[in-house]
Amino acid sequence: MLFGCISAQNNKPNVVLILVDDMGWTDLGSFGSDLYQSPNIDKLADEGVRFTNSYSSCTVCSPTRASIVTGKYPARLNVTDWIEGHKYPWAKLNVPDWTMYLPDEEYTMAEAFKDAGYQTAHFGKWHLGEKEENWPENHGFDINVGGWSRGAPRRDKAKGYTGYFSPYGNPRLEDGPEGEYLTERLSNDVVSYIDKNGDSPFFINLWLYNVHTPLQATQDKIDKFKSLVNPNANHRNATYAAMVEHTDEAVGKIITKLKEKSLLENTIILFSSDNGGLIGKNPKNPVTNNTPLRTGKGDIYEGGVKIPTIIYAPNRIVGGQEVETPIISMDYYPTLMELTGIKSRKITRQTVDGKSVLPFIKKSNSEREAIFWHYPHYHQEGGVPYSAIRLGDFKLIENFESDSYELYNLKNDVGESMNIIENHPAIAEDLKMRLSKWRDEVGAQYPTKNQNFNKEKERKK
Repeated sequence: MLFGCISAQNNKPNVVLILVDDMGWTDLGSFGSDLYQSPNIDKLADEGVRFTNSYSSCTVCSPTRASIVTGKYPARLNVTDWIEGHKYPWAKLNVPDWTMYLPDEEYTMAEAFKDAGYQTAHFGKWHLGEKEENWPENHGFDINVGGWSRGAPRRDKAKGYTGYFSPYGNPRLEDGPEGEYLTERLSNDVVSYIDKNGDSPFFINLWLYNVHTPLQATQDKIDKFKSLVNPNANHRNATYAAMVEHTDEAVGKIITKLKEKSLLENTIILFSSDNGGLIGKNPKNPVTNNTPLRTGKGDIYEGGVKIPTIIYAPNRIVGGQEVETPIISMDYYPTLMELTGIKSRKITRQTVDGKSVLPFIKKSNSEREAIFWHYPHYHQEGGVPYSAIRLGDFKLIENFESDSYELYNLKNDVGESMNIIENHPAIAEDLKMRLSKWRDEVGAQYPTKNQNFNKEKERKK
């Protein structure tokens, strides 16, 4: 059987949603890394379901995070850029204003779990609003450890905040002993939470700050990977490799605790990333390398939105599968609702753009309807305002700045190296029509012509 039966209160499955920040599609051993080591997550992939065409709903973090907890496209929420975004006053286009917080009226995944009798806890990054009323405890979480306005560990030399090492300067996280590493701290807090709350069904939202910059890890791990770096490999950044290992150890620690408490067989674990891997500005020592994908975080191509995703659900999903059907971040909400058997009128009364991925697991080669992206902004990694659609093997990109289109067959050209729009005019026109119709449906905002455009200054803040 694909799905197990959920009945009594004490048989409700626990849920742990683990979101890594900026982890690229190939940044795990099980997804093809030639340096990074992730044995715990790889085992999760082997025993669960690995999605090979998984996408973030945006090329940057905050919109994806908003889409995960609401099941909606960022464009529908109007949360279309990271909070607080980049301003380019001399660029060719003016970007629209966007909502820089998670709207209060949204019925979040955490609220759905809470209403179904779950204990709910958030650990780690939030980055969905500057004000306290926008933070996790006001969106359905009973407790919030480490989630506030900032999207990366705090750095303030004058106050002694260096990033991933305590003191943290985080109003939702007490400082630990000097030198404590943030990822280890968060995983220890999750383990303590499971110890205290394991007798009741729980939903844990662990959104790690790793592997976001600043690139920092314990020195022993950095030294380990320095000795392993192959100058001819795709992945060559020892510090980033160390951060991946810190992430993997955090996941392993949580799995070990679930086993100790005899909870693992009744726990669903969803592991994913919020956008593609960051390349950075140093071509000689990139943060990560998304090969064979084109570019990375903040940009228009696959490297910016293709991510590793794993679902582990023993007794509910047959493990050891690999699913090629495209999925996207908004799918997590309806998927977890179906896996846990939660049916809420509040969910059915609101628009949910995501689709449960369970039918794709049952029929691993099944087709799905089109998926979309809309990013009417600029990004310092090179991204320009764009929209895109993927339907089947084809992906169409509309570049608002150049007023042009590109078409790729991702099955034959995952690196998006050949624009085939001239060869397939009928497919291109169909996708253009679908993309335009979708934007109208979700109320997407558009960039506008900038009367102050200055080519010499255009990409400078």
